[in-house]
Amino acid sequence: MRVALFLTCVNDTLYPDTGRAVVKLLTRLGVEVDFPSGQTCCGQAHYNTGYRHEAEPLARHFAEVFAEYDAVVTPSGSCGAMVRELYPRMGERARAEGRGDTLAATLAPVVPKTYELTEFLVDVLGVTNVGAYYPHTVTYHPTCHGLRSLGLGDRPRRLLEAVKGLELLELPGAEECCGFGGTFAVKNADVSATMGADKVRNAESTGAEVLCAADNSCLMHLGGTMARLRTGMRPVHIAEILASTEEAVTV
Repeated sequence: MRVALFLTCVNDTLYPDTGRAVVKLLTRLGVEVDFPSGQTCCGQAHYNTGYRHEAEPLARHFAEVFAEYDAVVTPSGSCGAMVRELYPRMGERARAEGRGDTLAATLAPVVPKTYELTEFLVDVLGVTNVGAYYPHTVTYHPTCHGLRSLGLGDRPRRLLEAVKGLELLELPGAEECCGFGGTFAVKNADVSATMGADKVRNAESTGAEVLCAADNSCLMHLGGTMARLRTGMRPVHIAEILASTEEAVTV
């Protein structure tokens, strides 16, 4: 199996350690991971702000860059959902606008082979115990795209529950949005900040040391809120927890 890492813009720019953790984790599980240097934005930011046509060249480029791989793995529920849920919709809209089937045909092959990290581990590799060690108390926030668009369900929790030394604490109101939502946080700043504060207070009530999620964009929002509220909690991507071992705890 030829597997490619799709790191995403947010991770590449702000959280490169998450990408390193994915490579470390998958390599430990016997997967050879490639990082195609030609990858760019998947077009999610453009699409979600109404620039649908401007997102199409980015989607085409994504399909071309990852065409030769058997699987594309990303540590981002939101970007994974862009490919899986919205790429088909883009092709359908182009067809409905009389622009033919070219876009749909270009994007179709990459859609079913793009996986968010936790579903690749559970569904493709068939593992929940990845040999991780993380001696901390953790509470898990299921982000909206992973929960509602990709339907990750309990996959992340099953992986966390199998981590040696980790105590997983239940997050009150877990399925409520954290308030980030990309441009929602910019256009509706007051509402976003209030939602983020509610989520952080719920996380703080668990007594956990770490707030974990599968999407760094939401963790960026929540991490800023934690810092302002001075909670002492740390936001950590699930990939970095799963990559940790007794020999070398990464975070």
